[in-house]
Amino acid sequence: MQPMNAIDHLDLDGHLLALLLAVHEEGSVTRAAQRLDLTQSAVSHGLDRLRAIVGHPLFVKSGRGIAPTAQADLLAGRARRLLDELRGFSLAAGFEPARLQACITVAANDLQRDLLLPRLLRRLRSQAPGLTLRVMDSGAPEPATLREQACQLILTPRPPEGADLMQKRLFEDAYRVFYDPACRAAPQGLADYLAAEHVSVLYAPRRTLAVDDWLAAQGVARSIVATVPGMAGLGAMLRGSAWLATAPSLLAQGALASLASVAPPLATPPLPMYAVWHLRHQEDPVHRWLRAALAAEVEAALAAAINAQDSGGEPRS
Repeated sequence: MQPMNAIDHLDLDGHLLALLLAVHEEGSVTRAAQRLDLTQSAVSHGLDRLRAIVGHPLFVKSGRGIAPTAQADLLAGRARRLLDELRGFSLAAGFEPARLQACITVAANDLQRDLLLPRLLRRLRSQAPGLTLRVMDSGAPEPATLREQACQLILTPRPPEGADLMQKRLFEDAYRVFYDPACRAAPQGLADYLAAEHVSVLYAPRRTLAVDDWLAAQGVARSIVATVPGMAGLGAMLRGSAWLATAPSLLAQGALASLASVAPPLATPPLPMYAVWHLRHQEDPVHRWLRAALAAEVEAALAAAINAQDSGGEPRS
């Protein structure tokens, strides 16, 4: 007789594995049900089946949500790998986007998220109506994010390094100094720039922007009055104040729209943007389709940004 706490592989299927991952990643039965387009009772029933297979609970109550046990953390990683294998098996005869039923997870911060991902999702779902997109903050991305399959793709200006990680340069942006024109004039030269107070971004745990690191290396000391955890927080800080923020120019199409900007008082290095993925996905037909769609939308997004600038859509000085 099989031990009570042993997993019978014949009792598992892809739907249960996807359910385990959804609950594990969302930390909520309600959000997992919404993500899977199921009722809460169906998700609860699936958790009951998993508990019966494993022999003990995989999740426990924690505040208003639920928290995974150590066993759930272990099984979630294995579930991701098994689902990758199942997807590869089902696509072996030829990939057809229209038949795809999958959730793709992309890690991105504010600039990449707002500039590219709405366009990308529209393109993907026009071909694959059964696809859903989950976006997570990339912060200061680590190789483990891809190695442990927390996501399938990272969009970042600072690609994590590893022999098992692949990358492609998507585009290059320049820095601008943003300010509220209702509260101050554009900084005139380096002395005026240094005399001003500034706000910037500090990613967890303590990762500063590349331009901040570069300015510090040049001996440019600024008065930083506040840091926010993402680019999206800069706009609220700048509006109604005389503060400055040195940030990527393309933020003028999203988080920093309506603010004015001027070129920095000294030549700053460009800001490259990369797509990064794990080697295991290099020949995956779904991932190749995803990367091709992303490349097409990068071109479209940059063209739209250039048109907006040429038509006066970006306040500048």
